Amino acid sequence: MANDYIWGLGRRKAAVARVRIRPGTGMILVNKRDAEEYFPREDHQNSILEPLRVTHNQGRFDVWVNAKGGGITGQAEAIRLGLA
Repeated sequence: MANDYIWGLGRRKAAVARVRIRPGTGMILVNKRDAEEYFPREDHQNSILEPLRVTHNQGRFDVWVNAKGGGITGQAEAIRLGLA
């Protein structure tokens, strides 16, 4: 079905990320913003993309994330864990 998602949850220190993925074109939104806008530092962007890169799925899934708490690094790591 078109609305079927795979859900994940990642926690890192005080940060929590609720992650939804489904097959798509590789779009990643974090708190309704493009991931590159939300995480301007390249190391944060690489961190959240690593689970997709390692499994050779980069560009094959659309990802929606609700992240809160902690700092920006903690949120990036929580997203990484939620995707993994």
